[in-house]
Amino acid sequence: MGPKDPKTVTEVETKPVGAGNGYVLEDQIGHLLRRAHQRASAIFQEVMTEGLTPPQFAALVKIRDFGTVSQNRLGRSVAMDPATSQGVTQRLLAKNLISRKDDPKDRRRTLLSLTPEGEAMVERLVPQGKQVTAETLDPLTPDEQKQFLALIAKIT
Repeated sequence: MGPKDPKTVTEVETKPVGAGNGYVLEDQIGHLLRRAHQRASAIFQEVMTEGLTPPQFAALVKIRDFGTVSQNRLGRSVAMDPATSQGVTQRLLAKNLISRKDDPKDRRRTLLSLTPEGEAMVERLVPQGKQVTAETLDPLTPDEQKQFLALIAKIT
């Protein structure tokens, strides 16, 4: 590195030792999905103004969609394991965004619904949720966005 090469030692690109085996991390689906998730999560944190996490927002939207839903079905519909679903439910209850009652037909089940505060919050946040999606997909053309969403839905 001389005066004509402004790169520092940390910026110099080197070939990874194992690169000859045909496995390039940057081409692998898990790595790409994780990077896309990181992008979407960072945008979510910038855009959302109410201090909710993505799983909390997803739960509120699905409870709105169902009207009243069992905690078990809610967890399945937003792809949360039971422990995560329980934690999300507890935090939403503590924020008075949802209410919980026993199912009169099956006392082993708990039913969840939005409180008036929860309904108002979902109404306020849905446009922000749409903004998160738009900003996350912004590097793609409109046709690419449709195709990407269709393809990713196919593998989920």
